[in-house]
Amino acid sequence: MTFQSIVFYLLAGILLASSLSVITAKNPVHAALSLVLAFFTASGLWVLLQAEFLAISLVLIYVGAVMVLFLFVVMMLDINFEKLREGFWKNLPFAAIVALLMAAELGLLLTSRQAGLSSINALPVVAENYSNTKELGKLLYTDYVYPFEIAAMILMVALVAAVALTMRKRKESKYVDPAVQVKVRRNDRIRVVSMAAEQRRASDDSASS
Repeated sequence: MTFQSIVFYLLAGILLASSLSVITAKNPVHAALSLVLAFFTASGLWVLLQAEFLAISLVLIYVGAVMVLFLFVVMMLDINFEKLREGFWKNLPFAAIVALLMAAELGLLLTSRQAGLSSINALPVVAENYSNTKELGKLLYTDYVYPFEIAAMILMVALVAAVALTMRKRKESKYVDPAVQVKVRRNDRIRVVSMAAEQRRASDDSASS
């Protein structure tokens, strides 16, 4: 077993453990942190496949942006997580069967001669000036341009839905309506009152002297 195979099995074990922690953690913040660890570990697997651009994108986009947005949504929404977890044990047997089938498929894939660890260890040697980012861009914007645009639209809809959920009105929280704020004029908030100047009486002047 080569050093690369050892690193692969180590990262795969950490990825499985962190993924299991995501769905079993009672605290949503702990689940989010476990998901961050899963993303970092998956980026390490991408590096083993010589896909450095995908590894960096996974860290910058998902860990740096998506997970931050997810934590904001979790903290701002009033979600009853105990109620959501009521059906966890009920659906656990079916989920375990699906997980075992997926593990079996991955095991068959890794042990096959065409797509197993032998293919990872025997990756083709590329030229010194080769850029996988350039090749990936060509592939995305030529052969897969329509699926790429559809995925972008789905992500935009998810982002708008997250913002709409956080902007819903609550009786116990204060909020500002931007449409009303834009219509505000100076005369509605400030009133200038003209007052006559006060004159000091002569008796006050003599008393002060």
